[in-house]
Amino acid sequence: MSYREGHHFSSAKHSYKGHAGVDFGQVSEEELKELWLETLQNGMHGLCFSMYEDGQKPGDVITITQVERRIQLIKPYTKWVRSFSCIEGNEHIPRVAKAHGLKTMVGAWLGDDLEMNETEITALIALGKEGCVDIAAVGNEVLYRNDLSKEQLLGYIKRVKDALPNVEVGYVDAYYEFTQHPEIVDATDVILANCYPYWEGCPMEYSLNHMQQMYGQATDAARGKKVIITETGWPSQGSSLKGAISNAKNAMKYFINSQVWSAKEGIELFYFSSFDESWKVGAEGDVGAYWGLWDKHENLKF
Repeated sequence: MSYREGHHFSSAKHSYKGHAGVDFGQVSEEELKELWLETLQNGMHGLCFSMYEDGQKPGDVITITQVERRIQLIKPYTKWVRSFSCIEGNEHIPRVAKAHGLKTMVGAWLGDDLEMNETEITALIALGKEGCVDIAAVGNEVLYRNDLSKEQLLGYIKRVKDALPNVEVGYVDAYYEFTQHPEIVDATDVILANCYPYWEGCPMEYSLNHMQQMYGQATDAARGKKVIITETGWPSQGSSLKGAISNAKNAMKYFINSQVWSAKEGIELFYFSSFDESWKVGAEGDVGAYWGLWDKHENLKF
């Protein structure tokens, strides 16, 4: 039996109210921590793999030993692992995950460096031919960042599909990009949508409903193809964004709501992220370092 099939919301103290999510009522912080841990132990569909320890960043080459240690920590809680690149040690992630019986969504990181893109695509295809890739994600938010033209992206997607005919191939971007780019929908097997109420400044009490609307928009754009939520999460500390408050209570509530809703509705969801990563403060501000379920020392936060 999969985690998804066995996942249930079993706390008698808190009812689930559909679009509104779990009724947290006057729940104490200790009760919230217990519910968060119960939800985690029920298991997730998928988890985004955080690669870098303190002092490490993209560009550093990561050892298989480090990947092995982190896969060992997360494997009791998830069925799928998502990686974001196929080089600099990231290639160890799908290999180690497969060795531990996990399924893999493997990403090739694409940007405006065409030579680096070639290395990533070649490595993704090689991993697919090894049997390490269940879903190939060709690029992550490339259109959102304006790193490549749509035609360039479509070329990479076609290359991977042609090389790996037995692997599902998709492209990851913000949920609304698929409405704007139907050609990407046509070219892919599965729609891989990032859905972040936090980054749209949504207050916690409306966040689940907002994520459901995001998923609905991606589903409309998908025109019958499966939609997977490839990233969603909430930071546990740092600066807040409009009505979206970054704190431990909101991070716990968002995790619980997202897991209970996705399990009840049968929606495949990858939570972001596994471990806190300090290097992300540059790209995302101080909240970038606090998206993990585990802290940077690899301890469960709550």
